[in-house]
Amino acid sequence: MARGLPAAFWSGREMVDRLARQSPARLAIGVFASVVAVFAGLLSAPWATATGERAPFVDALFTATSAVCVTGLVVVPTGTYWSTAGLVTILVGIQIGALGVMTLASILGLAVSRRIGLTQRLLVTSETKTTRLGEVGSLLRTVIVTSLVLEGAIAAILVPRFLMLGESLGDSIWYGVFYAISAFNNAGFIPTAEGLEPFVSDWWVLLPIIVGVFIGSLGFPVLLNIGSRWRRPSTWNLHSKLTLTTSAALVVVGSVLVAAFEWRNEGTFAPLDWPGTILASLFAGVMPRSGGFSTVDIGEMHEGTWLINDALMFVGGGSASTAGGIKVTTLAVMLLAIVAEGRGDRDVEAYGRRIPREALQVAIAVSLVSATIVLVASLLLLGITGLTLDRILFEVISAFATVGLSTGITPNLPDAGKYVLVALMFIGRTGTMTLAAALALRSRRRVIRYPEERPIIG
Repeated sequence: MARGLPAAFWSGREMVDRLARQSPARLAIGVFASVVAVFAGLLSAPWATATGERAPFVDALFTATSAVCVTGLVVVPTGTYWSTAGLVTILVGIQIGALGVMTLASILGLAVSRRIGLTQRLLVTSETKTTRLGEVGSLLRTVIVTSLVLEGAIAAILVPRFLMLGESLGDSIWYGVFYAISAFNNAGFIPTAEGLEPFVSDWWVLLPIIVGVFIGSLGFPVLLNIGSRWRRPSTWNLHSKLTLTTSAALVVVGSVLVAAFEWRNEGTFAPLDWPGTILASLFAGVMPRSGGFSTVDIGEMHEGTWLINDALMFVGGGSASTAGGIKVTTLAVMLLAIVAEGRGDRDVEAYGRRIPREALQVAIAVSLVSATIVLVASLLLLGITGLTLDRILFEVISAFATVGLSTGITPNLPDAGKYVLVALMFIGRTGTMTLAAALALRSRRRVIRYPEERPIIG
């Protein structure tokens, strides 16, 4: 055997390569599920909890899924329930989940063979939505370098602030690094019991987190495109332009609407001064991108604010990003199609480019499949818990869109309800279309096409 490796290794590698060529989505979901299982096992160990007792399996599985799927929903207090080793395990799970299992497969292939093979390129192309195989190597470097640089920059800004607030050097570094990784990866986990509520008016703490969440939600293809052409915005590709403009518009609209509903709410924004209200509104407008952090009690918010958050969370962030949801480009394409239909245009156009009809079909499919999943999960939880629809819907969309915001009902759900949210987080992270591709036995190619006939719509 080459280099003394056993035959089982090579046969296993051939099987993986064959599966990667035939169904990379199915392979990716299998590997992703394995990663969740590993971290669930680690968090089930006695050393992972602060008390030294084993965590219940459902809590360990829920936390592992939430970490690897970069969601942030929790069933136990993160900062007090888990030990330092447990928190480090969660942090590692966040980083692995954010990079994406298929991206990690490419990195592993690069480390083993010193080059990126065709199989690994196909894997990462499926994960990152990169269409040209030649861009994959550059994208991988961008994923790693961008993550480390931006996380380091956020941590470097936060650490001095925590020192000024009286924290020790060790705690300041720990809090800075934890919040930096959690923010950039849109994870929403917090290392302390009180969370970010004490910093509701602290621009020094919250602004870096806002920027980190927003950049992380754009997606690495956008960062790669902008990074290579940052001096010439006019040459950015259509995907980058749609992602940036739609994301910015959603942040502005979300912040304004949240401020309008919460301005006089004594349980949220009313006690704040003007600068504090502006900061809290901006923070609340960005976090549904999939950030999952909160500076006020979500459970005390107006029901109208919950509905706004439902819509923002369902849309989510950019494609191939650490965010979930149906993605902002999906929303953009459907809105552009509505505008084109209203004008009577045959083509859907934006920024001097024509969007193919196949993109609209995929956008519609993603939206309808996602809405169906949310509907089914909401019905299940309504039957399991007996809680009101507004709270159930908020929690379901938060889990599916891997956001992590909560009205406070998740820790009190019965085990069956927790398993429903676990499934939602996993499906939301792997993607509805990826899951559908993985479950499909084969694709159909039809030679004969039926005559066209237009049904009456509306």
